[in-house]
Amino acid sequence: MYDVETVRADFPILSREVNGKPLVYLDNGASAQKPQVVIDAVTNAYSHEYANVHRGLHTLSNIATEKYEGVRGIIARFLNAADEREVVLNTGTTQGINTVAYGWAMPRLEPGDEIILSVMEHHANIVPWHFLRERQGVVIRWVDVDEKGDLDPQAVLDAIGPRTKLIAVTHLSNVLGTVVDVKAICAGARERGVPVLVDGSQGAVHMPVDVQEIGCDFYAITGHKLYGPSGSGAIWIRRERMEEMRPFIGGGDMIREVHKDSVTYAEPPMKFEAGTPGIVQTIGLGVALNYMMGLGVANIAAHEARIAAYAKSRLEGLNWLHVQGRSEGKAAIFSFTLDGAAHPHDLSTILDKKGVAVRAGHHCAGPLMDHLGLTATCRASFGLYNTEAEVDVLVEALELAHDLFA
Repeated sequence: MYDVETVRADFPILSREVNGKPLVYLDNGASAQKPQVVIDAVTNAYSHEYANVHRGLHTLSNIATEKYEGVRGIIARFLNAADEREVVLNTGTTQGINTVAYGWAMPRLEPGDEIILSVMEHHANIVPWHFLRERQGVVIRWVDVDEKGDLDPQAVLDAIGPRTKLIAVTHLSNVLGTVVDVKAICAGARERGVPVLVDGSQGAVHMPVDVQEIGCDFYAITGHKLYGPSGSGAIWIRRERMEEMRPFIGGGDMIREVHKDSVTYAEPPMKFEAGTPGIVQTIGLGVALNYMMGLGVANIAAHEARIAAYAKSRLEGLNWLHVQGRSEGKAAIFSFTLDGAAHPHDLSTILDKKGVAVRAGHHCAGPLMDHLGLTATCRASFGLYNTEAEVDVLVEALELAHDLFA
């Protein structure tokens, strides 16, 4: 049985107070807190085992290399990848998507070629494609969500034209909590010969992920949302796509030989991992993923589904609160605004006085905000350590804010 109080005891920051109130941390969509095992792993790596990886034959380098490289296999298990050599280690989803944009898309897309995006993409899965639009004349085709915030897979597939070269879509919206049927999108796209990149920044946090079952070509994750250190992450790349890619960052580690008039590159995935990496951050990510798998990713998802259902019922009772996104089976992510002139930034400040940490702003989702006719929302995003009691605290703080603004 999933014991959330036992889980909470693993996260030291959850015992602190903010403004004299117990911390209620509901900003997990931006970045999650870290369990003690991750903190200890990072401290131990810097205190007792630090050295550069891949390049030394001495004891510390061997230890660091073994632990760092071991994370590739952990990520492969976490995503159910067939081969750990399909895992490229990096700083997170942003670098992963840029690796695809520069290494795979840029060499093969010509002016007029198209990339399909949904309107609810995070900027990390928009801006790299805008670079190609600006610099190479690539066309971005947008697919809207419906009134509930759902993305119809058929609408995505219907947007495919003769010049469509890639679909790039989120697995789970960081604003609406909508879970996208990426498996259906990938199946239809594969029939049409169109590769699919999935932004798993939120999806991998809130549900089990099986890249083989999904059938995508690229799947990006970011460590700091997965209870690991910032500056860590990975992208899974289907082997055949790896073979089509060129490296876009050059330097040490990604080469086999360098001469005055020639260079030969290392085999993937090292071909895409230039320079000294985030050694300790990556080691910490491996520990975080093992922690999640130890709890059971399905157990985490079930716990969060209970929290989502309870939060939905409580928030629906506030008739002056407007929650964006009403998709069935949505994740425990709730973006909302209040009646009247209350700006989300003001609302966030008032909630903070009650110890409740939420996010206020556009959530790096400008096209979605435009689609919704909003400039900003408040967002409460729940994680594996949140409780129904914290939902109650959120609701009490919202009622106080409503009274103040009214």
